[in-house]
Amino acid sequence: MTLLKKYKWSFILLAICVILAGYLLIDTYSKPKIPVIRPVQNFSMENVDGKTVTLQDTNGKVRLFYFFFTNCPDVCPISTFKMSQIQNQLKKDGLFGKDVSFVSVSFDPVRDTREKIKEFGDKFSADYSGWYFLRGDEKKTADFAMNTFQFIVNKDRDGNFMHSDLIALVDRDGNYRKYYKDDVTAKEIAEEVERLAKE
Repeated sequence: MTLLKKYKWSFILLAICVILAGYLLIDTYSKPKIPVIRPVQNFSMENVDGKTVTLQDTNGKVRLFYFFFTNCPDVCPISTFKMSQIQNQLKKDGLFGKDVSFVSVSFDPVRDTREKIKEFGDKFSADYSGWYFLRGDEKKTADFAMNTFQFIVNKDRDGNFMHSDLIALVDRDGNYRKYYKDDVTAKEIAEEVERLAKE
């Protein structure tokens, strides 16, 4: 009895910890798995460091894909900023670069040189150890965006682009799982990315 009295608060604290741990486990595993939409089509593009990057080079990590162009006057900077917020959250949690990477793909290779893309990435404090900024053939890139993600990229006669402003979630095995619209917060995306990384 004396022992129980002496360690009463320790036992209570331990019980609370056990209950909280159980709740977290139930919360994590009770959420339905994100279904697979389709495998990501293979690609071969140039990174800002001049190296060729393929789908296989990025496999083994959960990925966020985003299609952009640096001359974009509106949505691209906003979505890239959101990705930088997600990056910071994942870095804080020790997942970025290790279990998660980002792939931002320019569909305007004529104007988007490696240098210009790097300058764009630098504005958003991109950590290039886990964030690829790629450029490739314009038509192949538009086809890749459409065939894999159903993201539309159109170019008018004046060279202006219209495109889907969506972020795609891809699992470790290279399967497209989901896309996010602009109304989803960086925190919500980061939490879902972390959950998928733990599957």
